Amino acid sequence: MTWAGILGRQAGPDGRQVFRSPIATLIWWIWVLFAVGNLIDLAVQGRDHLSVIAACTLLVITGIVYATAQRPRIIADDDGLTIVNPVREHRVGWPAVVGFDSTELLRVRCLWTREDGTESDMRAIYAWAAHSSRRRQVASEMRAQRRSRGSARAGFGGFGSFGSAPIDDAPPPAPLGIDVDVVMATLTERVEQVRSDAVDVRARRPVSSWSWPAIAGVLVPVLALVLAVLL
Repeated sequence: MTWAGILGRQAGPDGRQVFRSPIATLIWWIWVLFAVGNLIDLAVQGRDHLSVIAACTLLVITGIVYATAQRPRIIADDDGLTIVNPVREHRVGWPAVVGFDSTELLRVRCLWTREDGTESDMRAIYAWAAHSSRRRQVASEMRAQRRSRGSARAGFGGFGSFGSAPIDDAPPPAPLGIDVDVVMATLTERVEQVRSDAVDVRARRPVSSWSWPAIAGVLVPVLALVLAVLL
């Protein structure tokens, strides 16, 4: 289990849990130190047009790193999930959560009740904060196949009693960052707990919104860079 997985299981006094990659956060702060140092150097020594372009380029990269490394997180509280992606945020109540899938990104499957009382179509919301590498997915599929073959062989004459080597069920190493399997297990527990406690709670439509500060943090430096190059 990764550091992120351990921290994610520790809910606060208000039941709030935050899942985010410590590696992404580390990358953000390393870049901030690098960018600030270079901007200070450009402010002190830079006196030409090239220095302005270099400063604008640093700001563009800073905006991108902020949106892709610092922002993504998954916040679970008593009412539901808040999925923070680079430029979008999604709020999903627990009754609308159907399940979770481990694809390239953590996928949250949702269903809700429309205003007319009918059930909506399935919607998938992807969380950038939890990645699952292709290698890890392939390893999980291979373990499942080996377990299936081992069970089938054991059914024919007690294959396991002939001293054959045990099937390797050890999971592959967790990726550097947040462990998507830990996130899925923890969130699934919370969904099941809410469903067991709730009597008749209506599943409402997830609410999605754009993060305009994050968008501006990228577009404004890009515009400044374009102006600096053209002028």
